[in-house]
Parts: sequence; structure tokens; C-alpha cells
Amino acid sequence: MKLMTSGNREARLLALAGVPLIQPGDDICDIVLRAVEQSEESLQAGDILVIAQKIVSKAQDRYVDLARVTPSPRAVDLAQTVDKDPRVIELILRESQEVLRVRNDVMIVVHRSGFVMANAGIDFSNVESEGADERVLLLPLDPDGTCASIRKTLHERAGVRAGVIINDSHGRAWRNGTVGVAIGASGVPTVLDLRGQPDLFARRLRITQVGFADELAAAASLLMGQAGEGTPIVLIRGVQYDESAGCAADLMRPKELDLFR
Repeated sequence: MKLMTSGNREARLLALAGVPLIQPGDDICDIVLRAVEQSEESLQAGDILVIAQKIVSKAQDRYVDLARVTPSPRAVDLAQTVDKDPRVIELILRESQEVLRVRNDVMIVVHRSGFVMANAGIDFSNVESEGADERVLLLPLDPDGTCASIRKTLHERAGVRAGVIINDSHGRAWRNGTVGVAIGASGVPTVLDLRGQPDLFARRLRITQVGFADELAAAASLLMGQAGEGTPIVLIRGVQYDESAGCAADLMRPKELDLFR
């Protein structure tokens, strides 16, 4: 996929080939480098790798067997409203700092990472079961730290400093449909503060801040898909950015500035 930007600059997005089904303990960096090679590419300085949350969670063995979960009284009570398995509700509560909204089929919570999301990101889709036991998958541990570690290891093995983003699909207030967002990032700016810069008519921007990492995550999601596509790693090349110490935590609006909580 090619995206044209102003001044005829061109960005390229490539879904990397040859990514296997991920098993607990797999080396994500090794998988990335082998996928780059199988795609007949080599990493270049300034490349950005967007990695689907699900394969990071699988590599970190973030599986939970529901048969081993005992729901609390609160989970049993909430399950009647949400109409979900009380064991899943229990996991949502364990993964959350705060419950914000409850309705049929969904709980909006503040995940322990700080992100506001549905059902604490707990997922059944594309999760292999073991026999008759149902399993779910939790979000990765420390997504920002994981991105920093992946970036460091890629630099050590390939000699290239690439940006790394872990993305996930989130719903949005007031709009239907999910989009890819960055839940972890390293080496790329996550928020671009354009306040004070001139527009086309020399007016100074007053409030414009761009969720740069989210835009990259959403673009990559177009190639990753949401079902059985099997392309969980996307290489982005040609996007101009300044190497940054930003992280996905910077994308979270402070509670005191959140009009909807």
C-alpha cells in the first residue's frame, strides 16, 4: 500500500509475509527479522514496525483458562447486567483500575495501563483453545516497555534504529466501528504538538495536537485486518518523523481534562 502526502512525498506500508502462529515464549524480534527477510526487504533507518497486540500477548503467554477463574460476588452481579460469563467479568475487574460504564454486552473500564477501553481488551477471537477448555487473551504486560525492548533488540541484531508500535483495535465515543490505536510505542513521537505553528494563512494554531502514533497504528490496521488475515506485522517506510522518547502513555488524556468521565 502506498500513501501520498503533500509535496509528492510517498509512504509505503507492507504487511510482512511468513509470520507463523505465535506460541508462548516466542522471540518477537526474531519473528520480525525473519518476516522482513521473507518479504525480500531489509530494515532501514526510519522504518516503523507496527505489531499487533495479539501476537505480543501470545508470546508473553497472557492466556487465561476460564476453568481456573473463580468469579467474585461483584463479578456475578455485574454479569447479570452485562450478559457475559461471570468468569470473564472477573478478569475484566482484575485488569481494570476503574469501571466507568456498564451495559448489555460491554463494560467500559480504565485498564491498569491507563487506557479507557471496552472489556479491558480481553479477547476470544483468534485465540486457540486447549481441548474443551475456553481460553481468553489479556493485553500485553507493559506495552511501552515491551516496545522499547523490541526496539533495542532489533538495533542490536540488525544495526538499525526503527520505531516500534504495538496496536490494538478500540472503539470510540460517539462513532461506530473500531480503529487501530497505539497501546505501546518507542522511538516515534506519539503526540505532535502543532500549537504555535502557522496555517496556510499565517494564523497560529492554538489547540492542534496530532495523535501521530494512533494515525500510524490505524494505517497499519488496514493491512492487518480483523479476522483471519494472518498479517500481524506491518512495516511503514517513508514517513518523516523525529526520533523521540515518546510513549503511548502520552496519548492518554488526563482525568481532570476528560469531559466524559
